[in-house]
Amino acid sequence: MYTSNAKRASGFAVAIVIVLALLVWGIGLDTLKARQTDLLYLGQQHLFLVFTSLFFALLVGVPSGILLSRPAARGFAEYIMQIFNIGNTLPPLAVLALAMVIIGIGDIPAIVALFLASLLPIVRNTWAGLSSVPTSLLEAADGIGMTRWQRLRQVELPNAWPVMLSGIRIATAINVGTAPLAFLIGASSYGELIFPGIYLNDFPTLILGATATALFALILDSLLAWLGRALSPHAA
Repeated sequence: MYTSNAKRASGFAVAIVIVLALLVWGIGLDTLKARQTDLLYLGQQHLFLVFTSLFFALLVGVPSGILLSRPAARGFAEYIMQIFNIGNTLPPLAVLALAMVIIGIGDIPAIVALFLASLLPIVRNTWAGLSSVPTSLLEAADGIGMTRWQRLRQVELPNAWPVMLSGIRIATAINVGTAPLAFLIGASSYGELIFPGIYLNDFPTLILGATATALFALILDSLLAWLGRALSPHAA
């Protein structure tokens, strides 16, 4: 287990180094130095939008998925799920535009739009993971006298965790990739490099913003994958 994790970590580190080396070679070290302050500041703002919206998506999505997985709700769970699909049925730009019209410009409408875009994968995978827990495990938990809360915490959630984590990883990827669009409604992110780069045909700046966004997505996904292996009851 330790050797396998070490190999994965070293492989990921090598991949990051190669990507950074190609980036420096492609756009030049001077461009990186000139944009260093922008990269750090916009990176902080990008992560603020991502983590804040994901926090609220988890806060709403996980309990909602748990409630929808209960026997009393399974008959209409799929219909309720469509409510959480609002952020995915519309294009991201349309969701951002609606948030801007209703709330205004800046970070708050961007966080609301990213929250809506991230919600469905978390709710659906939480529901799917809990619904797929083997009946034999539930009966065994009842047989030893566990309360409903104990059964949920000690049996259902640990066994549903891999499926739940898949939803969180999908939501994170959607969130990180959509966050640059928040630039269009006045929120700071790597969109401040990507969109001016498009408008001005400034390809080094465009590539810098796109690469930074992609690296964030890869790093966060790798961290979540490591977390999944660390917390999975089947990791051993």
